[in-house]
Amino acid sequence: MKLHELKPAEGAKKSAKRVGRGTASGHGKTSTRGHKGQKARSGGGVRPGFEGGQMPLQRRLPKRGFTNIFRKEFAIVNLDRLNIFENGTEVTPELLIEAGLIKKADGQVKILGSGDIEKNLTVKAHKFSKSAVEKIEAAGGKVEVI
Repeated sequence: MKLHELKPAEGAKKSAKRVGRGTASGHGKTSTRGHKGQKARSGGGVRPGFEGGQMPLQRRLPKRGFTNIFRKEFAIVNLDRLNIFENGTEVTPELLIEAGLIKKADGQVKILGSGDIEKNLTVKAHKFSKSAVEKIEAAGGKVEVI
């Protein structure tokens, strides 16, 4: 199969409704808009969420909470994921990105204590949970806060 031979599946593409092409077409004269009224006018219609003057849903529902503008985002890595590295490896955020354990380089990294670690690693991250620190040190590794 070549690029120029590609075409969509049968029935996947529907031709557009051609309006205003004479009375015989069935979509002539008013072009399927009906007679008069707000929706028949050019530029007519209502904004999204408008309910004809009834109190709109987004105003009827109660509002709760707030967004903390000082919130820090952490890329989370569980301990059992660190077993892919060799003994004695210095695990840094850059190494975690290369290994595909985290995605963003600009964010901060937090190591959580879920699972067990069998390797003695030197782990450098921005934050650690208490259980993660205990398990890394019990396995003979070291913890360094960046």
